[in-house]
Amino acid sequence: MEDITPRHDEQARIQAQKQEEERKRQEELERVKEEARKQAVEQERARQKKKGLGTGVKIAISLIVLVIIVAVVALVTLSVSVVDMSPGISLPFTTNYGVTFPEGQTITIGNTHIIVLSYQNEIISDIDGDRQKLVVGESRVISERHAVITTLWVITLMDTNFQINLKYKGNRDNLAYFDMAVHTSRQVPDILLRMLLPAEIDARPI
Repeated sequence: MEDITPRHDEQARIQAQKQEEERKRQEELERVKEEARKQAVEQERARQKKKGLGTGVKIAISLIVLVIIVAVVALVTLSVSVVDMSPGISLPFTTNYGVTFPEGQTITIGNTHIIVLSYQNEIISDIDGDRQKLVVGESRVISERHAVITTLWVITLMDTNFQINLKYKGNRDNLAYFDMAVHTSRQVPDILLRMLLPAEIDARPI
């Protein structure tokens, strides 16, 4: 009778080997799946992070553009309104400038029109049709006015009464030199106060 025990053992060994190989394949498959899942999660995180960063940059750029647009509109809509006022209100704040006026040219400060012409050692100053001769050291006063500077049609940047004193300092190269004192009823930043002064005169704080 043939002994089948060795054959049975060989089959069992082969079966066990196949099972072990199958187990290893399953483990390798699970490992590959887990690595693929982790990689997919990392890629999704990176994509979301990049998307969030891109959104943040877009928002920042939009805000900057909006600020620029508002600034441009505010500048374009700057408006100065000046009306006459009866004197008597206190004007405790003073800002001093050294200014030059081109001769023979009408200069407008608020609603006041000024023309200066030199004559020998004097200067003829015409303020709203009122002519006076000035020598070096003499002064003229632009009577009290009320000024309002607005922007964006409704926002008031400055609201003050003011009076201007001009002290003649001499003439050179067809330019009349004055010390100009601007007296105001409230403290006004220089950048706003200069809105009253036309570009034709060179005004420098002193």
